[in-house]
Amino acid sequence: MDTEWLMQSAALVFLMQAGFAMLEVGSVNAKNTRNILLKNVLDGAIGALVWWLLGYGIAQGKSPSGFVGISKFALTVDQFEDPVGNGYASWVFQWAFAATTATIVSGAVAERCTITAYLVYSVLLIGLVYPVVVQVGWGGDGAMSPWLLSDDKNDYFMGCGVLDFAGCGVVHMTGGVAAIVGATFLGPRKSFVDGTMETPVYGPVFQTLGTLILWFGWYGFNAGSTLAIVNYGNLAAKVMATTTISAASGAITTLAYGSYLDSKEAGHAMILLEYANNGVLAGLVGITAACATVEPYGAFFIGIGAGFVYVLSSKFLVKLGIDDVVDACPVHGFCGAYGLISAALWTTPHNYKAAYGIYDGSENTCQGLFYGGGAQLGASLVFLLFVVAWAGGWACIIFGTLSHFNLLRIPEYMEVEGMDSTEHGAPKMVNLEKPMSSDVEKPKSPTVVVAFSKKKSIHPEEKPIQEEMPVMEDIENSAV
Repeated sequence: MDTEWLMQSAALVFLMQAGFAMLEVGSVNAKNTRNILLKNVLDGAIGALVWWLLGYGIAQGKSPSGFVGISKFALTVDQFEDPVGNGYASWVFQWAFAATTATIVSGAVAERCTITAYLVYSVLLIGLVYPVVVQVGWGGDGAMSPWLLSDDKNDYFMGCGVLDFAGCGVVHMTGGVAAIVGATFLGPRKSFVDGTMETPVYGPVFQTLGTLILWFGWYGFNAGSTLAIVNYGNLAAKVMATTTISAASGAITTLAYGSYLDSKEAGHAMILLEYANNGVLAGLVGITAACATVEPYGAFFIGIGAGFVYVLSSKFLVKLGIDDVVDACPVHGFCGAYGLISAALWTTPHNYKAAYGIYDGSENTCQGLFYGGGAQLGASLVFLLFVVAWAGGWACIIFGTLSHFNLLRIPEYMEVEGMDSTEHGAPKMVNLEKPMSSDVEKPKSPTVVVAFSKKKSIHPEEKPIQEEMPVMEDIENSAV
């Protein structure tokens, strides 16, 4: 049953790739749809091969150093076969996590990153950067891991190891930090600078669909991190409950606070769907580290805090001129760091013993600061700094090198025309709101005509822009 639980959880986590794909499709210009979908498919495919050959061994192999594993590469038979298949199930579960890390980055650098740069950073992120963080925070010999299976308190980092049950720091911060570095080196999109960003009319549909798929998959992400269900059914169920509560309070807080700030700036009331969607994700990320070790009321307050962290960090990046297409860094980077600290504040002794219980009396040493502990907060802060330094340092090397050799950003003409038509053989897109003038030569290839809605709210006194359904030009020309 434990193996089946792990396999089902792995399938749920992998389904999150579909959620990320829909979220990103709803956030980019229609002329880059094929490009962003291809990268989401490759996240899983490239991730599987790199994780098989290299990543898993570094992440979960025996590690004398506590940082790099030296066994379990390429699914060697004698290291994975067992009567119930738990070794293979663990590999699949961890692969789904690794693919998630790469997808976080692809959303942030969308619409201007070359396919070459994408391939390079994906391979290095999944094969080297992320696995080391996994080994340090989760590995059986990890330098800051609480999973050492030792009864000696002195074997654990600061007497506890870092408390990151399902990956606020290990997964989300790693992806979020790499994402902001990549977006910074790439620079903003042309449309971000001149204020002409456009979202397809179907954008809100796919954004919301993606958010709900991610919420669904998160139950495998968090609850599946129990790694077993026999004797852990109550713990897994509680993880699902705290995950739900934090997502809900995050959504409501973000919607209320974000809409209030935007309404104040615009001078009229507005309630924005985007805040509800990203608030759900902020609450989910925020509870990921603490999902097994807090009470439901703790999850409620963690979700509220995540909402404020998301809104403020998102606006802060915009002021800095950093173009993060899907707000990957605010959601995963900033909320991941917040969630890591929250676990060190809200963890109760009873819940810590149920989820970890690494040695007798550990619950009286490793509980949260709000319940008399302190060591856990220290461990979380050190791990947070390690993730920023390791993931950020490598991201600077990777994206900096690609930029130096002019391999990072696509040419301007590709950005204007769209990568679907210039790289993937798709027909060019024409905006109905900006019809081609008579002196411009029509493209010889079939042209898809699509209506766009501006990313701009309409004041009650303003006349809304009339939108038309998408029409195929060749059908229009042949109409009787």
